[in-house]
Amino acid sequence: MMKQLLKNLVDITAQRENSRLAGSVILALHELAQVRQIRVLEIFSLREEMFVQEKMFLNDEHLSTIAEHTEDDPKEPIARYPSIMECMRQHKNEHYEIAADGWHVLWLPVWLHGKINTCLEIRHPHPYDTATLELIDGIFGIYCNYQSLLDYSERDALTGLFNRKTFDEQFSRHAFALAPHEAHSLDNDERRHAGDSKAHWLAVVDIDHFKQVNDQYGHLYGDEVLILVANILRTSFRSHDRIFRFGGEEFVILLRSTTLADASKIFDRFRQHVQEYDFPQVGKVTVSLGFVGISQETPVVILGHADQALYHAKKNGRNRICFYDELVTSGVLSNEISTNDIVEFF
Repeated sequence: MMKQLLKNLVDITAQRENSRLAGSVILALHELAQVRQIRVLEIFSLREEMFVQEKMFLNDEHLSTIAEHTEDDPKEPIARYPSIMECMRQHKNEHYEIAADGWHVLWLPVWLHGKINTCLEIRHPHPYDTATLELIDGIFGIYCNYQSLLDYSERDALTGLFNRKTFDEQFSRHAFALAPHEAHSLDNDERRHAGDSKAHWLAVVDIDHFKQVNDQYGHLYGDEVLILVANILRTSFRSHDRIFRFGGEEFVILLRSTTLADASKIFDRFRQHVQEYDFPQVGKVTVSLGFVGISQETPVVILGHADQALYHAKKNGRNRICFYDELVTSGVLSNEISTNDIVEFF
């Protein structure tokens, strides 16, 4: 038992991503506490409503993730989870109940910055004995502490979005996995005309005339603009898309599994949300955005192409979105930006 416990602890503390950390914790609970079913549920806000989304599920010995069984963004209103709502109302660290099917259910919410961002649902056909509960509590405590450390290192302190370091680590490691298999067999010209096929997209966002905001209103109001734009980003995209703050007034979005037409609509909808928002003291703020499809090119090339599209958007009026492949096809990007401008990202 002690040998297995130490092995699981080593595996848990070796993880550097929240998804891998959750998987290690689930396996530890299964192997050490003999738990039969575990779900990892993400809790998030979208346009001022709260939702729950299953991220991982262990049934006996089979562990699956949402990415393995759907490309969609399935989510449920939090009202369908009264136990989680009870934890939120009472600020509880756990909730125990016997489900309608007779199974014993333990709800364990993860609190970060005063909010629940994740909840474990642990189901077992028999009551939990004292030793099992103590073991579960110990493993869960390690999970909470370690997730807090990861959150601190992965996120930007001002906006709470993922930071540049997290992007560099995750995108370099997963760029090829992000590219859909059907897109791998297409060359660039074919991809430009495959408008109905789904792909993954990378966008670079820049707040227009942000220096003027800082100069005219001061850095406190500039910081408030950054926080509010980050909030608009969160509400404009799905829970399994990824948003990063690169520093300054620049953000990066990874938009997963959608068509070119829908990607253009989603990015432009975000642009409009910013344009229509009334920023305190500052008034109106706009953003420019350049995006590109994620392919088998290296991360520096993909990011550089998105930056070229952004540069074109800012050079030609701002408050607009530009698609890299469309600009290349029309010839407007020819010899427009030097190689040095592209590699400054890394």
